[in-house]
Amino acid sequence: MQKAEILPISNEEYLQGELESDIRHEFYDGRVFAMAGAGEKHNIISLNLATTLRQKSRHTDYRTFIADMKVFIPELNRYYYPDILLTCDPEDDHEYYKEHPCLIIEVLSPSTENIDRREKLHAYQDIASLKEYVLVSQEKMEVELYRRSNRHWQYYLLNETSDVLHLDCLDLDIDMSTIFEDVFSTT
Repeated sequence: MQKAEILPISNEEYLQGELESDIRHEFYDGRVFAMAGAGEKHNIISLNLATTLRQKSRHTDYRTFIADMKVFIPELNRYYYPDILLTCDPEDDHEYYKEHPCLIIEVLSPSTENIDRREKLHAYQDIASLKEYVLVSQEKMEVELYRRSNRHWQYYLLNETSDVLHLDCLDLDIDMSTIFEDVFSTT
């Protein structure tokens, strides 16, 4: 048996590779990991949320991105592909990634839920501009919100049909029926 050394790649090699690849990869300090595809419920929920955010952010400094926009965390040297991100920093103008999101949303998938809940939660909380991190279940009507409050994070669980997700960074209320439209009955 031969032993092969796995060498880290540079950020530039990673970014160039993403432009040429048919598969998306996340980058963790020189290491690259292929991403799993998303199913129907995941896509519908993501689109419901992104559409609502885009409607509210039109004609403002806020920009909504879905699925293919990376977030770069320089302090950790990581690039992730959040399901949805919102930025309002005019200097956050890189074509292929953003560094200063105010909101990140991840729709939980069985293959990524542990990473979204642990690794990404801690990594995203290191982003100084991030005000809110939202986790949305695709298996049940449930939304988890982490909101920055000064130097601490507050946690909110929404799991009733009457619950409303309030996003401070856009001053936007989204009811559960909008989030889960065409996925779960909310009546």
